[in-house]
Amino acid sequence: MTTSPNNYVPRHIGIVMDGNGRWAKARHRPRSFGHNAGRKAVREVVEGCLRHGVQALTLFAFSSENWQRPEEEVGALLDLFVRALDKEVDELHGNGVRLRFIGDLDAFEKPLQRRMLEAMRRTAGNDKLHMNIAVNYGGRWDIVQAARKAAMAVARGDLAIEAIDEAAFDRWTSLSEVPPLDLFIRTGGDRRVSNFLLWQLAYAELYFTDTLWPDFNQISLQHAINDFARRERRFGRTGDQVAQA
Repeated sequence: MTTSPNNYVPRHIGIVMDGNGRWAKARHRPRSFGHNAGRKAVREVVEGCLRHGVQALTLFAFSSENWQRPEEEVGALLDLFVRALDKEVDELHGNGVRLRFIGDLDAFEKPLQRRMLEAMRRTAGNDKLHMNIAVNYGGRWDIVQAARKAAMAVARGDLAIEAIDEAAFDRWTSLSEVPPLDLFIRTGGDRRVSNFLLWQLAYAELYFTDTLWPDFNQISLQHAINDFARRERRFGRTGDQVAQA
């Protein structure tokens, strides 16, 4: 497997990991079987990001809308989440991965919150890959909570209203500490962003694949990065200006 030249590698990749349920259904197994199988794909992507030198990876693990799913499936997802934390953090830490959880964590039970906080504390000094897990997260929620923080700063007298620009606002969003999102990937065949990283998606390249998440591997990631490398990213400029730069 080849490694892409650094100038063609996205600094920050975000992934909607879709298709676990359909993968399990095709095998006449419960949806929880597919969610468990998806753990292997997560490991593959982490290894691929480390190999390519990607700086940040954000995975959509549990959206704020996922609470509407059947209670049995939600319970299985959270149980899998706990077991994955117990088993995977040591390996992530050993590989220099910094782990962060973004979203409204207060909705989870205290034991799970403590596990997440401990995983973040343990890996806080790592810098090979910033891995962000979005749980009970929504892009609209992210923008609203940033707006609330800005309003509180104005109310305290710490910030003038006219000082609120895009750069200032970005500091209150969940991913202010990592590079801007360069590449958005969605597996499973759907062509939508599903309330994921709405603020951060402004100039990201979008890549959709029919591959179901449990089947996504390092070769799949390579295809996405190769596609990204072929894109001309103009950011409002002309193609000629980009070529000159």
